[in-house]
Amino acid sequence: MKELIGTGTALVTPFKPDYSIDFDALGRIVEHQITHGTNYLVVLGTTGESATLSKDEQLAVIQCIKEANNRRLPLVLGIGGNNTSLVEYNFSTTDLSDFCAILSVSPYYNKPNQEGIYQHYYRLNSASKLPIIIYNVPGRTGSNMTAETQLRLAQLSNIVATKEASGNMEQVMTILAKKPDDFLVISGDDALTLPILACGGSGVISVINHAYTKTFTSMVQAALKGNLIEARALHNKTVEGSIAIFADGSPGGIKTMMHELGLCGTTVRPPLWPVNNQVEENLRKLARLGL
Repeated sequence: MKELIGTGTALVTPFKPDYSIDFDALGRIVEHQITHGTNYLVVLGTTGESATLSKDEQLAVIQCIKEANNRRLPLVLGIGGNNTSLVEYNFSTTDLSDFCAILSVSPYYNKPNQEGIYQHYYRLNSASKLPIIIYNVPGRTGSNMTAETQLRLAQLSNIVATKEASGNMEQVMTILAKKPDDFLVISGDDALTLPILACGGSGVISVINHAYTKTFTSMVQAALKGNLIEARALHNKTVEGSIAIFADGSPGGIKTMMHELGLCGTTVRPPLWPVNNQVEENLRKLARLGL
């Protein structure tokens, strides 16, 4: 899918100090992404704190992003969970008319074995009206989706890509070496995006791109064109920030940088909490270094 090649941004949900959604800031964030070169937007992912949004709030966030975007960029919607039947139900009952794909995280907390993970996605493949990006993020889910399992899933008709955030380059390179030609490997780790692209990856679903939008998207485009010297220079401008935003929790880190840039406040919803003072000071210094 050409819509998924390049840089996608996993959008934050900005909050006011009273924890209500700041829709004005959300509109600014979308406009900032569009005008600085982002290729597509990911709605209601982990970075969007979707786990702490009510169903009505989720629908309101979707509507705000759709209106701000005005069909200018492709949209991907996050729909996942650890109850396979409920995820199937959400696939079938959600209005997907404005989205090009679904991002669905590997089941968390339950810690299924590899066959359980495969069967979960096998059912979603049959239930989905849209292409699916599988999402491997063992640091959050508690279990790794192996290269073998991802390559099995790559054979299914609606599963078109993986967002790989295992941090295991051997695993990523195995998938890249053995995947079908039309199956996309998307980096889920900002700091590892350049090496993944150099090995044949198709892009990234990014967090740091909120703050370093022009520089980071330019790095991805340079790498995709094979201009690795240019890409490496841009990577070196962004890599410290890419790591630092996760030093004391996400999306607290990226919201701190965005606040410094005038895009939104730093509020996150409990059980998340803003970053500590030392991390905050460093992130504010870094906010403009990668621009």
